Amino acid sequence: MKIKHILGSLCFTMIAQAQTDSTKIPFENYNLRWINGQNRQNDFPLQLKDKNGETVVTGVVYLDGYFNYNFNQPKDNTQTISAVTGRTNEFSIALASIGLETNYKNTIGRLWLQTGSMLHIIQETDGSVNRGRNTGTGNLKFIREAAAGYHFDINHGLNFEMGIFMSYIGLESYITQENWSYQRSMVCDFTPFYFQGARVQYFPTKNYRTELWLLNGWQTYNSWSKSPGIGNSNYYRPHENIQLVANFYLGRDSRNPDGSLSDVVRFHHDNSVVYRYYRPKNKKQGISQAAFSLNNHYGFQNGSGVSRKSNFMAGSSLAHRIWWNDNRLALTTRADYVTNPGSYLAFTPAQTTTTPNNYEIAMTNGEKLRLFQTSATFDWMPNDFVTFRLEYNYRKSNVPYFAARGGTTSPTGFADAPVPDNWTADLKKEEHRLIFAINFRM
Repeated sequence: MKIKHILGSLCFTMIAQAQTDSTKIPFENYNLRWINGQNRQNDFPLQLKDKNGETVVTGVVYLDGYFNYNFNQPKDNTQTISAVTGRTNEFSIALASIGLETNYKNTIGRLWLQTGSMLHIIQETDGSVNRGRNTGTGNLKFIREAAAGYHFDINHGLNFEMGIFMSYIGLESYITQENWSYQRSMVCDFTPFYFQGARVQYFPTKNYRTELWLLNGWQTYNSWSKSPGIGNSNYYRPHENIQLVANFYLGRDSRNPDGSLSDVVRFHHDNSVVYRYYRPKNKKQGISQAAFSLNNHYGFQNGSGVSRKSNFMAGSSLAHRIWWNDNRLALTTRADYVTNPGSYLAFTPAQTTTTPNNYEIAMTNGEKLRLFQTSATFDWMPNDFVTFRLEYNYRKSNVPYFAARGGTTSPTGFADAPVPDNWTADLKKEEHRLIFAINFRM
């Protein structure tokens, strides 16, 4: 999602509700900045206030740059099987974004623009834009999120919005600064990062939020079928140190080989637990807090000759994080596993014209693609606005799946070079990487 999360807008919802009824603020006095997938920012200096001191609009500026070193050293400098690092052994800009958002006088407005290499990996692969005319990824891919809506003072809040949103599916965010690790878990990388549609957010109590979504489809700008997708998201925080989440999706998001609409139904569910189990009174000396997160995912496709027994996705991600020096330093260790028989969600490691050995067999015969990943991430966060990150990442698969020395583009490594009929992409079952990243946000 994949941004994956909509939690970033929560603080502005709370502001709007505080203006109308200070006794009914959801998650009142909760500090949620430690949660995996949540913005850690506490200070928002780019705010315009009216004469009464109420926030009218808040500016957003974000920049994410990285250097990704792949020990396999693919000759074409292409990093495969990652939605955030598309290049290797080069300096790259993953995402640059600016925007404005407001909850002034119960009016919800949000517009974030974006560019960077992540757009080529995620937004430009949206095949739904090929259905009909007057559409294309160029219409919308530079919009990270855009929504208009209204807040109603019912119970602890009721919001109605329509637009492009960050996906509610998965624990980790589209914005890497919000995640405990730079390379996302596979269960998050393989699931949506954005949706286009409408949603209703309802806060019946102080510590519970439920949402209903109507969507064009599974990470699509347009719809694959005549009926919209349906989503449901639920957040429960009984107190500040724990977050419980359960999300659901149901839709028709594929087409038949002849190009006609398919009756294949897709269902997915994810749930997560994030728990801060240690927080001493004196945070400036030694360990300032410690927490873990567990994210589980299960989904399948079924119908029109497709069986959920051979077309499903299941996986888990377990991460542990320790902060010290008053939360300015942090170390995260994570392990995750995913299997995707049928590979209907897994990234393709090479172009169809350069199908590698074993990979075509694995995909067409429903081979149980299995991936294991582990990482260690060290963060230095001198203030609210910048994060310096160093990460070691190791991945292993049961079939050749990761780019090796020969690359995945052509014999020379250039996309415009001729490709002989007998040439295949060079893939390995293992991958070791070092990633250095700097994230700026204000």
